[in-house]
Amino acid sequence: MNILVTGGAGYIASHTCVALQEAGHNVIIADNLCNSKVESIDGIKKITNKEITFYEIDVTDEEAVDIIFSNHDIDGVIHFAGLKAIDESVRNPLEYYYNNIVSTMVLTKACQKYGVNRFIFSSSATVYGDNKVPFEETMILLPTTNPYGETKAMSERILTDIANANPAFSVSILRYFNPVGAHESGLIGETPSGIPNNLMPYVTQVAKGRLEKLCMYGNDYPTVDGTGIRDYIHVVDLAEGHVAALENLTEGVHVYNLGTGKGTSVLELVKAFEEANGIKIPYEVVERRPGDIALCYADASKAKQELGWTAKRDLIAMCRDAWRFEKNHKE
Repeated sequence: MNILVTGGAGYIASHTCVALQEAGHNVIIADNLCNSKVESIDGIKKITNKEITFYEIDVTDEEAVDIIFSNHDIDGVIHFAGLKAIDESVRNPLEYYYNNIVSTMVLTKACQKYGVNRFIFSSSATVYGDNKVPFEETMILLPTTNPYGETKAMSERILTDIANANPAFSVSILRYFNPVGAHESGLIGETPSGIPNNLMPYVTQVAKGRLEKLCMYGNDYPTVDGTGIRDYIHVVDLAEGHVAALENLTEGVHVYNLGTGKGTSVLELVKAFEEANGIKIPYEVVERRPGDIALCYADASKAKQELGWTAKRDLIAMCRDAWRFEKNHKE
């Protein structure tokens, strides 16, 4: 199939492009590079030894999106493009609402115009808010802890309504937990701008000496060691989950958690990194970040039952692969 991947130069999307090509699909990337680098596309090409069509556009631009659909016989869309930092969304809610919701509407409008009926949406476990763990797909969503979560929940509702109105339109909503790690080649990985919002690239940059120490946001949560607990999943496992969702897509709306089903604290992940790579990570406990919750991990059984997908790579592999990429990566 010919698959349009929006935000395709980004962290999760670039690994998904590799997984798609390895599964025999063709990839067309649209990305404005606001939070990614064109070097990621070069990395995809090197890993797969295949060419990629790349459009440097913003997918809120309806005319630019229309050009892509008119130029290619697209079979499906995987929509990653979006702003994604929780604390930034609290500071700049309007930017998040506009970018994340308008992009979904523009893409689905183009899908309807050109008869594209396969749509995979990059959602987030953030839509569950401060729910009881483990999070299950049938839960009532509580995304009001931050605007980023609201934009994901709103996009989910938009896609559900469109699918209800157009029975041939098939949607798979993938709620991610906490992707970490990198491709084993070390050619693609997470390359945040400035001080990272996510834990693993923060840890790897401290390990590399680019940052002095890790800021640990709060140690007074009601958890085993006071630090927040998350469901860390290897980004390659997550990428393979997208291929499984695409290849098993049927009519209607389907929602899947993509996680390991196991919670790991911030402190436990830091210790795993130290064990995997033999590097000490200095850290300082600072105030909690706005919008963060104590516990977040998945019930991932539905994806296993319906897609035949499970996360295979463990925490040590995540830490080793993340460090390999950071060592290879040059700014």
